[in-house]
Amino acid sequence: MPQFAQLDSQCLGEMWTLAGYEREWDSENGVLLGIRSMTGGYLVAMGCFWQILEEAHITLLAVAQEHRGKGLGKMMLQSLLAEASRRQLERATLEVRASNEIAIGLYRQFGFQRAGCRKRYYPDGEDALILWKNRLILPVPLT
Repeated sequence: MPQFAQLDSQCLGEMWTLAGYEREWDSENGVLLGIRSMTGGYLVAMGCFWQILEEAHITLLAVAQEHRGKGLGKMMLQSLLAEASRRQLERATLEVRASNEIAIGLYRQFGFQRAGCRKRYYPDGEDALILWKNRLILPVPLT
Protein backbone atom coordinates (compact mmCIF):
# COMPACT_ATOMS: atom_id res chain seq x y z
CA MET A 1 0.00 0.00 0.00
CA PRO A 2 2.79 2.53 0.61
CA GLN A 3 3.59 2.50 -3.12
CA PHE A 4 0.02 3.59 -3.92
CA ALA A 5 0.34 6.54 -1.53
CA GLN A 6 3.76 7.38 -2.98
CA LEU A 7 2.49 7.37 -6.59
CA ASP A 8 -0.49 9.44 -5.43
CA SER A 9 1.89 12.00 -3.92
CA GLN A 10 3.91 12.20 -7.16
CA CYS A 11 0.97 12.37 -9.57
CA LEU A 12 -2.08 13.61 -7.69
CA GLY A 13 -0.71 15.80 -4.92
CA GLU A 14 -1.64 13.47 -2.07
CA MET A 15 -5.29 13.12 -2.99
CA TRP A 16 -5.62 10.13 -0.62
CA THR A 17 -3.70 9.04 2.46
CA LEU A 18 -2.13 5.63 3.03
CA ALA A 19 -5.12 4.79 5.24
CA GLY A 20 -7.42 5.75 2.36
CA TYR A 21 -5.68 3.30 0.03
CA GLU A 22 -5.86 0.57 2.68
CA ARG A 23 -9.63 1.15 3.00
CA GLU A 24 -10.05 0.92 -0.78
CA TRP A 25 -8.07 -2.32 -0.88
CA ASP A 26 -10.35 -3.86 1.74
CA SER A 27 -13.63 -2.45 0.38
CA GLU A 28 -16.17 -4.72 -1.31
CA ASN A 29 -17.51 -1.76 -3.31
CA GLY A 30 -14.13 -0.44 -4.41
CA VAL A 31 -11.69 -1.70 -7.02
CA LEU A 32 -8.05 -0.63 -6.73
CA LEU A 33 -5.66 -1.82 -9.45
CA GLY A 34 -1.96 -1.27 -9.99
CA ILE A 35 0.62 -1.91 -12.70
CA ARG A 36 4.14 -2.70 -11.57
CA SER A 37 7.37 -2.14 -13.48
CA MET A 38 8.75 -5.30 -15.09
CA THR A 39 12.16 -4.21 -13.86
CA GLY A 40 12.21 -3.40 -10.18
CA GLY A 41 8.61 -4.28 -9.38
CA TYR A 42 7.63 -0.78 -8.29
CA LEU A 43 4.20 0.71 -8.95
CA VAL A 44 4.06 2.73 -12.20
CA ALA A 45 0.29 3.14 -12.70
CA MET A 46 -2.87 2.82 -10.65
CA GLY A 47 -6.60 3.20 -11.00
CA CYS A 48 -9.64 2.93 -8.79
CA PHE A 49 -13.41 2.92 -9.08
CA TRP A 50 -16.27 2.77 -6.62
CA GLN A 51 -19.25 0.59 -7.42
CA ILE A 52 -22.35 2.69 -6.75
CA LEU A 53 -25.50 0.75 -7.67
CA GLU A 54 -25.07 0.01 -11.41
CA GLU A 55 -22.34 2.62 -11.92
CA ALA A 56 -18.54 2.56 -11.79
CA HIS A 57 -17.37 5.92 -10.47
CA ILE A 58 -13.70 6.14 -11.51
CA THR A 59 -12.05 8.01 -8.68
CA LEU A 60 -8.47 8.06 -9.93
CA LEU A 61 -6.16 7.03 -12.72
CA ALA A 62 -2.47 7.91 -12.49
CA VAL A 63 0.72 6.99 -14.35
CA ALA A 64 4.20 7.82 -13.06
CA GLN A 65 5.68 10.75 -15.00
CA GLU A 66 8.62 8.72 -16.35
CA HIS A 67 6.26 6.02 -17.69
CA ARG A 68 3.77 8.24 -19.51
CA GLY A 69 3.30 7.81 -23.24
CA LYS A 70 3.76 4.02 -23.06
CA GLY A 71 0.08 3.04 -23.12
CA LEU A 72 -0.18 2.36 -19.38
CA GLY A 73 -3.06 4.79 -18.91
CA LYS A 74 -4.96 3.04 -21.68
CA MET A 75 -4.16 -0.36 -20.17
CA MET A 76 -5.32 0.78 -16.72
CA LEU A 77 -8.56 2.31 -18.03
CA GLN A 78 -9.30 -0.81 -20.04
CA SER A 79 -8.69 -2.94 -16.93
CA LEU A 80 -11.01 -0.79 -14.82
CA LEU A 81 -13.77 -0.94 -17.44
CA ALA A 82 -13.30 -4.68 -17.90
CA GLU A 83 -13.74 -5.22 -14.15
CA ALA A 84 -16.81 -2.96 -14.13
CA SER A 85 -18.25 -4.97 -17.03
CA ARG A 86 -17.45 -8.23 -15.24
CA ARG A 87 -19.45 -6.91 -12.28
CA GLN A 88 -22.30 -6.19 -14.73
CA LEU A 89 -22.18 -2.45 -14.12
CA GLU A 90 -24.00 -0.45 -16.78
CA ARG A 91 -22.05 2.80 -17.00
CA ALA A 92 -19.01 4.68 -15.78
CA THR A 93 -18.42 8.26 -14.72
CA LEU A 94 -15.43 10.35 -13.66
CA GLU A 95 -14.17 13.88 -13.15
CA VAL A 96 -11.10 15.17 -14.96
CA ARG A 97 -9.28 18.50 -14.86
CA ALA A 98 -10.56 20.73 -17.66
CA SER A 99 -6.93 21.41 -18.67
CA ASN A 100 -5.88 17.73 -18.85
CA GLU A 101 -6.22 17.32 -22.61
CA ILE A 102 -4.25 14.06 -22.73
CA ALA A 103 -6.55 12.37 -20.20
CA ILE A 104 -9.66 13.79 -21.88
CA GLY A 105 -8.44 12.39 -25.21
CA LEU A 106 -7.90 8.97 -23.63
CA TYR A 107 -11.37 8.94 -22.11
CA ARG A 108 -12.93 9.96 -25.43
CA GLN A 109 -11.16 7.03 -27.13
CA PHE A 110 -13.12 4.79 -24.78
CA GLY A 111 -16.44 6.48 -25.53
CA PHE A 112 -16.71 8.85 -22.57
CA GLN A 113 -18.74 11.98 -23.28
CA ARG A 114 -18.99 15.26 -21.44
CA ALA A 115 -22.00 15.39 -19.13
CA GLY A 116 -21.28 18.58 -17.22
CA CYS A 117 -18.79 20.71 -15.32
CA ARG A 118 -18.01 21.13 -11.63
CA LYS A 119 -16.87 24.72 -11.16
CA ARG A 120 -13.77 25.23 -9.00
CA TYR A 121 -13.74 21.51 -8.13
CA TYR A 122 -10.01 21.21 -7.44
CA PRO A 123 -8.18 22.89 -4.51
CA ASP A 124 -6.39 25.24 -6.94
CA GLY A 125 -9.76 26.44 -8.30
CA GLU A 126 -9.66 24.58 -11.61
CA ASP A 127 -12.91 23.22 -13.02
CA ALA A 128 -13.56 19.50 -13.46
CA LEU A 129 -15.33 18.07 -16.47
CA ILE A 130 -17.83 15.32 -15.69
CA LEU A 131 -17.57 12.50 -18.23
CA TRP A 132 -19.94 9.55 -18.68
CA LYS A 133 -19.78 6.30 -20.57
CA ASN A 134 -22.89 4.20 -21.05
CA ARG A 135 -23.00 0.55 -22.08
CA LEU A 136 -19.95 -1.07 -20.57
CA ILE A 137 -20.38 -4.20 -22.67
CA LEU A 138 -17.13 -3.90 -24.64
CA PRO A 139 -14.42 -2.03 -22.71
CA VAL A 140 -12.18 -1.38 -25.69
CA PRO A 141 -11.12 1.94 -27.25
CA LEU A 142 -13.18 3.20 -30.16
CA THR A 143 -10.09 3.98 -32.28
